[in-house]
Amino acid sequence: MKPGARALGVAESFAGGDERSVLCGAVVRADRTADGFVFGSCAVGGTDATAAVESLYGDLNREDVQYLLLAGIAPAWFNVVDLHALADAASRPVLSVSFEASPGLEHALREEFSGEALATRLRTYRAQPPRRRLAVNDADVWVRAVGVDAAGAERVVRAFTPEGGRPEPLRVARLAARAARRFRAADRDGDV
Repeated sequence: MKPGARALGVAESFAGGDERSVLCGAVVRADRTADGFVFGSCAVGGTDATAAVESLYGDLNREDVQYLLLAGIAPAWFNVVDLHALADAASRPVLSVSFEASPGLEHALREEFSGEALATRLRTYRAQPPRRRLAVNDADVWVRAVGVDAAGAERVVRAFTPEGGRPEPLRVARLAARAARRFRAADRDGDV
């Protein structure tokens, strides 16, 4: 992959008691150069994460972004992202990367939700592609991909993960989301 290839990494941060999770979109080139940021939010425990990520991508207005990478598939306490809808809206491949082995979210969703809230999340979750384990450097990650085949998804993840096991766009987005959440909390408390 060319060093100037760009991916938008999206990660989130929230703390106990927060009603909204801070989302950060970080544009990072394959050569590890950060090339832009955009911020938004989604409801903790809501169902608006897909629309929130679509909004981040739209607000960014960057045609040079080739891939969207998401940290997980259910940010902000089970706010499940529809990768197919996101790929359609962005006209770009979308990859969800998670960092822990898991039997899946169905059991956890059933423990936390019921009725239509559960049904909505299960419909979205079940419609997503399966996770595939991928060894990257010294770690394992699990990848779901829409708009690119398994070999292409592997190339993208490896190209944007020069060391460790977290793709650089997601690492940078996570750091920025945490900083923005802390700033928001300090501003709300009058500490800024």
